[in-house]
Amino acid sequence: MTQSPPVHIVGGGLAGSEAAWQIAKAGVPVILHEMRPVRATEAHQTDGLAELVCSNSFRSDDRETNAVGLLHEEMRRAGSLIMASGDAHQVPAGGALAVDRDNFSAAVTAALEAHPLVTIRREEVDGLPPEDWGATILATGPLTAPGLAAAIGGLTGETELAFFDAIAPIVHFDSIDMGIAWKQSRYDKAGPGGTGADYINCPMNREEYEAFIDALLAGEKTSFKNWEKTPYFDGCLPIEVMAERGRETLRFGPMKPVGLTDPRHPDVKPHAIVQLRQDNAFGTLWNMVGFQTKLKHGEQARVFRMIPGLGQAEFARLGGLHRNTYLNSPKLLDATLRLKVRPQLRFAGQITGCEGYVESAAVGLLAGRFAAAEALGRAPAPPPVTTALGALLGHITGGHLAVEGEEAGTPRSFQPMNVNFGLFPPIEAPTTKDGKRLRGNEKTVEKKRAMSRRALADLDLWLSGTAAQAAE
Repeated sequence: MTQSPPVHIVGGGLAGSEAAWQIAKAGVPVILHEMRPVRATEAHQTDGLAELVCSNSFRSDDRETNAVGLLHEEMRRAGSLIMASGDAHQVPAGGALAVDRDNFSAAVTAALEAHPLVTIRREEVDGLPPEDWGATILATGPLTAPGLAAAIGGLTGETELAFFDAIAPIVHFDSIDMGIAWKQSRYDKAGPGGTGADYINCPMNREEYEAFIDALLAGEKTSFKNWEKTPYFDGCLPIEVMAERGRETLRFGPMKPVGLTDPRHPDVKPHAIVQLRQDNAFGTLWNMVGFQTKLKHGEQARVFRMIPGLGQAEFARLGGLHRNTYLNSPKLLDATLRLKVRPQLRFAGQITGCEGYVESAAVGLLAGRFAAAEALGRAPAPPPVTTALGALLGHITGGHLAVEGEEAGTPRSFQPMNVNFGLFPPIEAPTTKDGKRLRGNEKTVEKKRAMSRRALADLDLWLSGTAAQAAE
């Protein structure tokens, strides 16, 4: 049997390592290009593959009620090297999966070095891979070499590669108190595909606004490392920086109360209004308009729950302002992570617009399986959208809502995301258990369990289908 041409992978982080493993396990040769130690980065300390540069935690390992724990389980069932190495070198961390970072990296490196179909080349790829490489996966992460980043930007269009990422918090719709908030677009103006009631509005009186500003100014902020220093642009200022410019600044910016009327109190004019905009097609996630911030995460939850209507808010993602390199993936990538303008190139990991170690590895797993299927002459089969893998892929390749016009503040609305249940298709929440009517948190927990059961059942069918296809 003639062996397939090798698939090239650029980047030996979690995504690149996982992609290489999936491809090699499918019987396809891999050449993995890693620039360390030839060229060091500002964050890495070793030349090991899959080095963890920040936390050593893979977060919750609860597969029943936590989306990242569910993603862990799906990856285990799909034969993930990252999860196998993490499980083998875990350290005590309660309900989370934390790992001994050195032994974890050493295990991933050893497994790939030992595989007969994997070749590791220690060299920098400082431009676009040559076309004669054929199928190539770029998994270079947020520390993509400047030359390669510039080449990707030139290929895709300068505005389609973001180097500094200002993100606003995202709230689960079910946690918003719609007895306080209401839906309405400013001046009832309907945008493309809208109805004139496209925003959720949370009103503040003067006292609530002044207390919010005090908390915002006093909140503990994140400091940047030298290599991560980020210039501010007037179009994406952190809200606390706007507040520092004057206590009324936010009332004339993202919290302006004009053009909006509370239908329950039409004669009461709010002093300020916080707006949330629908973030995904399912309507389960809403982002806080103009609320990019460098407040520490604990402070964000405390301060933002002071906003009327968000007192019990559950956050799918908290805000931030940091260096990041990622594609406008819904526009640039197809459903199997190929670059539309050059289908030989696939992308994986954080550069696609996901956040987190596990999410990066998961996208590497998918890119590797897709590339292996193509190398073997089969059509790649994306996972069901009801799975954690499928929900994450859906966000990257088009699950968010594009926003245009002056309300958006920028023509680019896609931003990185951790996996969370808000990315999954809705499911009918159980109403009873053991004859008892479910309410509040108990109902939320049972809904998550139902989503997880559906996900794992659908994943098993997908895996058995792709396995049967591979055996043909």
